[in-house]
Amino acid sequence: MTNKNRHIRIIAASVAGQLHASQNMPCQDHYRYTVARNLVAVVSDGAGSAKYGKIGARILCQTLCDLLKNASFEKIEEEIVRAVKVVRQKLTLHRLNKTKDDIGLAPFAATLVGVVYHQQQGIFFHIGDGAALSLHDDGLFTASRPENGNFSCETFFFTQQAWRENLRFTKITDARSILLMSDGLTSFAFRPDYQNIESKFVTPINDFLLGESSAVKARKALSNTLNTPRAQKLNPDDKTLVWIKVS
Repeated sequence: MTNKNRHIRIIAASVAGQLHASQNMPCQDHYRYTVARNLVAVVSDGAGSAKYGKIGARILCQTLCDLLKNASFEKIEEEIVRAVKVVRQKLTLHRLNKTKDDIGLAPFAATLVGVVYHQQQGIFFHIGDGAALSLHDDGLFTASRPENGNFSCETFFFTQQAWRENLRFTKITDARSILLMSDGLTSFAFRPDYQNIESKFVTPINDFLLGESSAVKARKALSNTLNTPRAQKLNPDDKTLVWIKVS
């Protein structure tokens, strides 16, 4: 995607997890980003148990980017809520929704983590697992952490009836870099208690991407990092990372 704001640079990669790869199945993650009045980036993980989870993830990412790229940042939380409602309405009318109502959204289940950034201030919006990080000066960071249900294997989806109650917002200012990731990477990016980031993972990736001027080389290196045998062994889930330099 073309980026007209020279100080913004975006590198993203998505790889199928070991489980999907072994079954010759496609990656269920989807991501999208765009830069207009606002920078918008979204990552969604289609639920493995949902028949059309990848479709739900794709439509979610595309629609949110389209609706939020020129949205009023002064009312951005309202705009995000409205945009998710539009996605849900689209899927209610989708040809694969047999019941043509909210009950028929379950096969499109997907998580959501995204950012809208405008003039050195931004907001993370988040349903379910996955995570978002903004890195600041002096080693400081702001995180939107994973959220699971009663059990670690459970999470929340934008297709559920209680989606609004599970939609979380986290404000950020003066970020240097922003990282959005699906749940396949959260155990790499955070310490086990999720209170602190894992600097041995986050810092080398951020430093490399800041220093690599070739987008092609940077994207290839990021993809290779996510797809190493060790990474796949440690977490067999699909893995997506969107890295953004914003200043």
